[in-house]
Parts: sequence; structure tokens; C-alpha cells
Amino acid sequence: MSSEIQLSLFGNSNDNQKDLIPTDSKIPIPPGTYGNIAELAQHCNQCHRCELGNTRTHAVVGRGNLKALIMIVGEAPGQNEDETGLPFVGKSGQLLEKILASVNLSTEEDVYIANINKCRPPNNRVPTPDEMAACKPYLLEQIRLVDPKIILLTGATAVKGITGDKRGITKIRGQWLEWEGRLCMPIFHPSYLLRNPSKEKGAPKWLMWQDIQAVRAKFDEIRNNN
Repeated sequence: MSSEIQLSLFGNSNDNQKDLIPTDSKIPIPPGTYGNIAELAQHCNQCHRCELGNTRTHAVVGRGNLKALIMIVGEAPGQNEDETGLPFVGKSGQLLEKILASVNLSTEEDVYIANINKCRPPNNRVPTPDEMAACKPYLLEQIRLVDPKIILLTGATAVKGITGDKRGITKIRGQWLEWEGRLCMPIFHPSYLLRNPSKEKGAPKWLMWQDIQAVRAKFDEIRNNN
């Protein structure tokens, strides 16, 4: 993409890098804007498309294998994530790693993790619709660049942010949904599992075990057919 086209997309006609950043949420970020995740991360760390950019320590872009078959999409960073710049590194992240390891999946080889929003909402509140809309183009570019075959949507906010589906997570978790030619599965957010520790049949942790086994089976099916 030429600098002239970038300038017309992102605002002013001066060569300062900041003027190339799509700081106004009304200015779209077209598919194909970024050549790699590093370029995208640079813009995220300078972005002010919504007010969350004013209070962040770090933008939390993603971690894991950039060529992974599975992408996990969370809601927004918490304090640990804001401090480190990495998603799912607190207690929820530790539980997520255990869930993946239970079916021999790892973020080093099989999974890439991102969030609907790249900046932490104050007091870990749920992102607003405007905040999600402002940040969604970055996530769509991540999905394009990583090109996962399976997307796991952790919690209702992630489901709504990607697919627009407003149903509660308990109603749709464990179901395969097709979105933009990709297989998506809504799953419980690990933080919900931490608040509901029972492993009895029908409890959230038991249901998550069923879901992650179905994900592993689909992962094997896709990998064996490629």
C-alpha cells in the first residue's frame, strides 16, 4: 500500500507516523491494511480510536503461534494484561493454559490468543458497544493475518463482538457456529469457571471439558485433511 493511499485513509498529509494512525473511530481500517502483526501492534499501542487509549499502560494485542489453527478471543485486558501487554496471563490465563493442556494443545504451537478490545476498561468493566466497534477492525485484521480455521469465543462479550449474536453464553456454548467461512465455538470464559469451581456433571467446568474435547476432535479432523 502506497504512503499516499495510507495518508488518504488515515488523515493528514504530513509524513509524521502518528498521522497515519486511524485515531478517529469513524475512519475505517480496510482489510489488508497491515502486512503483519507487528505493524498492527504498533498502531494499537498508539491508538486513540476510543477513550480506553487514554488510560492504558500497554495495548494487549495477542500471543501465541501466528500460524495457529485455533484462535481464542477474549473480552478485554485486565490489570495483569495491561501491565504485561499480553492477553490471558492472570488467573484466568493460567486456567486457560491448563484447559488447553488437558487435550494436548499449547499456545506455542496450536493456539493464538487475542481480545475484542486491546486496552483495559477502567475497573475491568465490560467494554461498551462503541469501544468494541472502534477496536473490532484490529481484531478482524488479526484474524485475516493468522487465518485460523477454528475460533473459540470466550464469553458472551466475545460472541457478541464477533458475530453480533446476543444470546447468553449458557444457551450457545459448545455449539459450532459458522462466521465468515470459519468455525466458531462459544465457550465459557475461564473467569466464570473460577467463580464456579464444581466439577459435577452439568456444572460449567464439566461442560467446558466436553467442549474442549470437541475442539480437539475438530482440530485433528482439520489437520488430517490438510
